Amino acid sequence: MKCFSVCSHDCPDACALEVEIKDNLVAKISGNKDHPFTQGIICNKTAQYKEVVYSDKRVLYPHKRVGEKGTNAFKRISWDEAIETIVTKWQRILKNYTSDSILPYSYAGTEGVLNNASMDRRFFNKLGAAKLLRTICSAAGTKGFELAYGKAIGTNPIYTSNSKFIVFWGVNALATNLHQAIFAQKARQSGAKIVSIDVEKNETAHFADEFYHINPASDGILALGIANIIINENLYDREFIENNTYGFGAFKELTKQYTPNIVCKQTGLSEKQLNKLSIEYATTHPSFIRIGNGLQHHLNGGCNTWAISLLPALVGAWKFKAGGAIKSNSGYFPINKNLLQRPDLLASKTRTINMVELGKALSDEKNPIKSIYVYNSNPLVVAPNHNLVKKGFQREDLFVVVHERLWTTTALYADIVLPATTFLEHDDLYTSYWHNTIAFAKRAIEPLGESKPNIEVFSMLALAFGFKERCFRDNAYELASQALDDSYFKSHNITLNRLLEEKFIVLENIGYPYKDTAYTKLCKIQFKNEDAVNSTGKDLPECTDFSTHCPFILITPPNKYFLNSTFAHIDKLRKNSGVPSVKINTKDAIKHGIKDNDNVEVFNEQGSCILKAVICEDVKEGVLISRGLYWADDYINKQPINALTSDKLSDIGQGAVFFSTGVELKKL
Repeated sequence: MKCFSVCSHDCPDACALEVEIKDNLVAKISGNKDHPFTQGIICNKTAQYKEVVYSDKRVLYPHKRVGEKGTNAFKRISWDEAIETIVTKWQRILKNYTSDSILPYSYAGTEGVLNNASMDRRFFNKLGAAKLLRTICSAAGTKGFELAYGKAIGTNPIYTSNSKFIVFWGVNALATNLHQAIFAQKARQSGAKIVSIDVEKNETAHFADEFYHINPASDGILALGIANIIINENLYDREFIENNTYGFGAFKELTKQYTPNIVCKQTGLSEKQLNKLSIEYATTHPSFIRIGNGLQHHLNGGCNTWAISLLPALVGAWKFKAGGAIKSNSGYFPINKNLLQRPDLLASKTRTINMVELGKALSDEKNPIKSIYVYNSNPLVVAPNHNLVKKGFQREDLFVVVHERLWTTTALYADIVLPATTFLEHDDLYTSYWHNTIAFAKRAIEPLGESKPNIEVFSMLALAFGFKERCFRDNAYELASQALDDSYFKSHNITLNRLLEEKFIVLENIGYPYKDTAYTKLCKIQFKNEDAVNSTGKDLPECTDFSTHCPFILITPPNKYFLNSTFAHIDKLRKNSGVPSVKINTKDAIKHGIKDNDNVEVFNEQGSCILKAVICEDVKEGVLISRGLYWADDYINKQPINALTSDKLSDIGQGAVFFSTGVELKKL
């Protein structure tokens, strides 16, 4: 038997899958050939997903802690005992503290619309728990793009196979957006040129026709330097700018500061490279930029993205279906979040905690967090400032509940561990933050052990608390119908019944997103936006370099064999990935007496991480690259790479700044 499904993990491709089932077991996972974006091709991670389903690390039953935190000392219990324990603990907290001393912590462990954010939000709103500001990944870049365009809507990727000049900017697409690379390859076969701009000579840099190796955090400076040349050479699209944009005059004045001499010093490019890139981008139509997540993970990440996102407006690239840019296309889908999440259930305002600052929140003695409920995330691996986060989880007075598929690093610090289903074991509605296809996938197999999806667990908790509202009894099908209760879906006859019949639907009328208007308050693309003053103090994308007192900048990009910390336990993928390592420029290695495969310590005031040295020219002097995210036990000194990363916030969007990490280096 073959079942339709959708990969639920935090990846823009949201691949449509064909799952072969034999004797109620997953036998094989492959790409759906009929899907216009997946086209039968999936990454090696998803192809190996049955190793997650049947892993010996699966959590299959509820457990309670019977020893010290972090020691894997647990006893199996029933679901009734687990729910009763949680409710009793929380009722005691509600009696002695404020309701917002209970903190939900989740992110994109599943991108399924329903199990990501529906019944959980209803429950915590009704409970009056603290609000979690979910900014750990895309907040800075998304907000930067929205300052220009108003919504997270860019080019329809299906058209980019007709682009003539394709820029992968701060994105290793072969590892993180495979199908965009496939479309780029099709475009190249028709004469297009592919350019990569990045801080590492990675797989996509080798795939590209031309690679521009820049210094960390200089992306926005480069964008403004490109704009300076395009304006000075009179290559900008005056008519498009006049009809579709606001604030160009002020932006033009701003770019005068970004002369080739200044930009080249800060980016590390030569003037010849800068000029060539600028002229080719301005004169080759249609041009398309895939803006990556990497460049937003700096202290200046929001302005970096805002500046880059304005280049298509400068040259009129939006006039072409195959032109423009993509940062995120999540704005394509008008999911009815009010019906799905029920913010009206929140009786009074509660405090908001930024997930990037989890360690600080758990250390706050004046306004203590007394309980944390973790789902769809693995904070003891993914959160910055790991040692402070770990210190918080070690608190005996912090009641920790973890709903998980696997015995992760975080699960080992829980008081109660609840077994979660994989996406193949529950029903869900799926969108994408790259393509424009919506789908509904039924579960392919019965849940293993006593595992349950988020929707069911939060319904159980609501019932145990005595919440009377009918919404707490909704199932996945009812939730999906509520999510689709929007005028756009109704006018295009996109219903749950149709999705159940057709599996997926490609949204219509997507393309030319900013030819005539934008989604900003002014209905114009904004070179200048007064709303930015609140966060940056400026109304223009003024980009500045940042410096650190440390001799090295540490960059921690995604590992192509993992997805954040997901898949890091699969033996085959771990073998392919190798041990945790760090790339070091040859000259830096010589200075420090380091050779290939030496153990080296990368450290700063927050912590230390021991890694295997890889000596190469993929990185510049003063830059270290360590791909993540391995689980903590995989590191030589059991300290994950996020022991080093800062929990400071970005200039726009209050996002994480993983790549603005200053470190030192020594051979062991």
